[in-house]
Amino acid sequence: MSIKQKKLNAATRFRGLLPVVVDMETTGLNPTTDGLLEVGVVTLSLNTENQWQPAETLFYHVEPFVDARLDPEALAITGIDPDNPLRFALPEQQVLHLIFSRINELLLETGCQRAVLVGHNAWFDLAFLQAAIKRCHFRRSPFHSFTTLDTATLSALVLGETVLARAVRAAKIPFDVNQAHCAAYDAWKTAELFCYMVNKVTGLL
Repeated sequence: MSIKQKKLNAATRFRGLLPVVVDMETTGLNPTTDGLLEVGVVTLSLNTENQWQPAETLFYHVEPFVDARLDPEALAITGIDPDNPLRFALPEQQVLHLIFSRINELLLETGCQRAVLVGHNAWFDLAFLQAAIKRCHFRRSPFHSFTTLDTATLSALVLGETVLARAVRAAKIPFDVNQAHCAAYDAWKTAELFCYMVNKVTGLL
């Protein structure tokens, strides 16, 4: 029976790890001193053809923690005004609770043991995630504490590109630069890119 004929199980594809795409917009580059502004999470699923595909998006505006450093250069790049009341931002503890609750539901549904963070330069998002977890005194995270699936590395191998916009275009996935640096948009494009590469490598495209 070929891989296309045999229904794959999400729990066995990545050694019991459930890939979850994460993108964060922050007030700077230091996870200890700088805060979160946006968190985008895209869950993944397998379709009837055994192809990985983006499933649902979780997106939250986040209140930077008290005394977080606000780097003017970082804010200029994202175009986010942390003080804009129309962001309807939530405290980072509440945001983590909402995200972790949904991921834990998916772990039960899929039979996976832990989630693994998928990101473009995933070390950056994992570092900010772990810093927020420490500040909020969470005892347990559904994410693996050090393993990630980095689409920058994977796209260098598969597509010869490391920049998200260029890698996505190399995969013939539309990319709107005007929507870049929004956590929801970047997470979705990262999810599309990840699924494209996994499906291509496993011969499902």
